[in-house]
Amino acid sequence: MCGIVCYVGSQNCSRIVIDGLSRLEYRGYDSAGIAVHSGTEIHISRQEGKLAGLEEKLRLSPLSGSTGIGHTRWATHGRPSENNAHPHRVGKIAVIHNGIFENHLELRASLEKEGCVFSSETDTEILAHLVSQAIVSAPSLKEAVRQSLGKVQGSYAVAVLSEDNPDELIVAKNASPLVIGIGEGEMFAASDVPAILKYTRKVMFMEDGELARLTREGAEIETMAGEAVTKPQKEITWSHIQAEKEGYKHFMLKEIYQQPTVIEDTLRGRVSIEGSGVATELMGFDDATARRIRRIVLLACGTSYHASMVGKYWLEKLAQVPTEVELASEYRAREPLVDPNDLVIPVSQSGETLDTMEAIKIAKAGAARILAISNVVDSAIPRSSDGTLYTHAGPEIGVASTKCFTAQLAALYMLAVHLGRRRNTLTKDQARELLENLMRVPKLMNEVLKKNDEIKKIAHSIAHLKDALFLGRNLSYPIALEGALKLKEISYVHAEGYAAGEMKHGPIALIDENMPVVVVMPNDESLKRIVGNVQEVMARGGKVIGVVSENEQESAGIEMERIVIPACPPEVSPLLSVLPLQLLAYHVADFKGTDVDQPRNLAKTVTVE
Repeated sequence: MCGIVCYVGSQNCSRIVIDGLSRLEYRGYDSAGIAVHSGTEIHISRQEGKLAGLEEKLRLSPLSGSTGIGHTRWATHGRPSENNAHPHRVGKIAVIHNGIFENHLELRASLEKEGCVFSSETDTEILAHLVSQAIVSAPSLKEAVRQSLGKVQGSYAVAVLSEDNPDELIVAKNASPLVIGIGEGEMFAASDVPAILKYTRKVMFMEDGELARLTREGAEIETMAGEAVTKPQKEITWSHIQAEKEGYKHFMLKEIYQQPTVIEDTLRGRVSIEGSGVATELMGFDDATARRIRRIVLLACGTSYHASMVGKYWLEKLAQVPTEVELASEYRAREPLVDPNDLVIPVSQSGETLDTMEAIKIAKAGAARILAISNVVDSAIPRSSDGTLYTHAGPEIGVASTKCFTAQLAALYMLAVHLGRRRNTLTKDQARELLENLMRVPKLMNEVLKKNDEIKKIAHSIAHLKDALFLGRNLSYPIALEGALKLKEISYVHAEGYAAGEMKHGPIALIDENMPVVVVMPNDESLKRIVGNVQEVMARGGKVIGVVSENEQESAGIEMERIVIPACPPEVSPLLSVLPLQLLAYHVADFKGTDVDQPRNLAKTVTVE
């Protein structure tokens, strides 16, 4: 959940590390710190709060050196404070860590019995003590780190700097992301690619159970057992400019407006209208395998879970495969039934979500085929899957996901059409029509985004309220859930999403003049029934905001706030109807003055329990 940046080379590393951390602050912003080796000794600077506080501290008291490690923290063990900020130092050893050491209590008690004095509440400081002890007899810093990590249990990406080794860094990974960047006479390591794109596009992705020694000359990578590992270099095509705001007030707003382009990029080169099919270069299964699938299980968390719920509708209707959607955290908490003829689809924007990764292990143990949907190339989940359908959303900096959500929808839609053709549940003409409808979505999205000023006015009218209800039916139910989540995440307004048919089973008791009810009601087979729900809300004094289709007549006589989306086939309506809900949440949050891009208590990628 935290952000790590490391550098060893010939440049002054302080500027490079802080710049990298600024691109990872979405991973955590409770505190930040940096350790720099001056050539003779290690100097550390730490600060509670956001990275700006550390930057000001370094402006007043700069650190100079060509080897360093930096960290931005999302608090797990220990409250946000300067003492709990990383790096943690014991003797000549400085350590930063993303993850959780699950046996920290036992290790801490043992170390305290040996006379170790702790200066923080964190589990990370344990590793600093262990390495400081091990370095006394170990033949190298690398061996001291290896021995120490052999004593901890849990997830980690760690970086270790020693005062006796001014031109060397040791990094290691287990169940937390870590990427190595390769420069000319310099090396980098970071939690995520955007942190180092300004300096290099050549990277190597570390796997679980690997340890690396970084020097100016390169990286020596080994397993924890000491076996040498040879890794291919990857060329990253993203530009670091993609991670800038480009004139938008917030990253989230920029990413909302990027969605038409993101959908085009996700479809480009994959959809053949003439052939009525979808390219399957990385999906990892042939036509015969597709026909053997007896059940699909979608595994996801958060926003990806809502995308998966929409995917269930498409997969069952178009491919006619029984489909289940599982919260990855719940799937791994029980003993699910897994069959070799199951297709298990983990959906994860980052490709590093811990619960989803653990759920995959259960599915693989049952011999299910795994097809990942992810935005990050060669991240952990795609690497552990039989095939991958990548979205092409580019870096998403705002913690509240927007463009990655719609990119996941596009990927799931393509997959449903692909399976439908392979399983002969769709004719060529039907597939062509479905794909043509999807190809029109970016243009229709641009039409929706032109409604921004109207949506902003509606947001202003409800920004003072403390509760909201979102309703939808069929394909629009997951969109209602997503709209409620977005409002909760960034504006801290209590919001709930419900299947509209369930309104009479409880939520209707909450409706009054202080309860705005946002109803997702495109022109589909459920429209007449959801109009009845709207009338029930109006009868109880509720304020209704309807996301409605252009030229729709069923609700024409109802006095409500309307956000009009272009008329479209029902199958693609989720890709359009979610945009007004994203903008509504954004503007409510902006009016309230909350931190839109970095909402409290949240981080972009959940890589810890």
